[in-house]
Amino acid sequence: MRIDDFLRHDSEWLKGTGPNSDIVMSSRTRLARNIDKLAFSHWADKKQQETILTAALDAAESVNYLKDALFIRLKDLSEVDRAFLVERHLISLEHAKDVEFKALIVDPKEIISIMVNEEDHLRMQVLQSGFNLMEAWRIIDALDTELSKKLSFAYFVKWGYLTACPTNTGTGLRGSIMLHLPALVFTGQISKILQATAKLGLNIRGLYGEGTEASGNLFQVSNQVSLGRTEEDIIDNIERIINQIIAREEATRRNLLAKNRDALVDRVWRAYGTLKSAHIITSNETIALLSAIRLGVDLGVVKNLDRRMVNELLILTQPAHLQKLEGKVLNSNERDMKRAELIRERLK
Repeated sequence: MRIDDFLRHDSEWLKGTGPNSDIVMSSRTRLARNIDKLAFSHWADKKQQETILTAALDAAESVNYLKDALFIRLKDLSEVDRAFLVERHLISLEHAKDVEFKALIVDPKEIISIMVNEEDHLRMQVLQSGFNLMEAWRIIDALDTELSKKLSFAYFVKWGYLTACPTNTGTGLRGSIMLHLPALVFTGQISKILQATAKLGLNIRGLYGEGTEASGNLFQVSNQVSLGRTEEDIIDNIERIINQIIAREEATRRNLLAKNRDALVDRVWRAYGTLKSAHIITSNETIALLSAIRLGVDLGVVKNLDRRMVNELLILTQPAHLQKLEGKVLNSNERDMKRAELIRERLK
């Protein structure tokens, strides 16, 4: 299996299936772990970083969940390939930098991935389509148990698992939900929702996590700290708050259909018309227009498309994906033309 093979199937987080998948695009659990008696990645010297890398890869090879996994040294990849992995949510923006002693372990279905030598020695991640946070937790908990039989993780009885960033100390668990909230954005309610969510102990980030802004009405919501709570408590708190946001978005969508249907339909079909006819289009504009169409699909306004196709366009039109599909490096203008061409072909 090679990286290029990922182009032939959908990312798990974009399948458009699972509970509440019209609003919740994906659920993710992530565990931060460090190997005992070795310096954290940012402080480790070259010999230690190589030791971490070797130990992680050796341990992963014995784990049942990863028996068919792809083991990738990031230094062996091109810049486009690394950006491709970021776009598929398999590595972070941080992990794509300074790649000499970094690696990725990923299963063929892109459900499980492990970043080696990111901020922590291991950043394990499980992705599920739709509102499936508890299932994502069940899988990553089993993965963690298997890995802990091969690796001794840094742990202190008083504090829990020790991590490079204090906000991850404790369980090391970060649960996150990718939400599509166009109705709350259209009606100007989103700011109050996000402010209230932050006060309840959750972080709100953009499509690609930390350091990115929301685009396409997509918001990534996750817990701020993992210390002093059990994993089940963290998951339960996230689910409780997300259910409230889902309910608000659903009510707002119903209200738009009842009271502003003409304006909503016009917005959706204007977006569809632009995408179907444009010959040059940027990534940001594409995401915004696809968000409107996705809402139209979910509300039954657009009947000749399905959610999965819209989600597929969301990722295939990203810069690195376009270059992988074309088989060569493209400048910004070439990408904008290729993106428009791809969209026109898919919307025929």
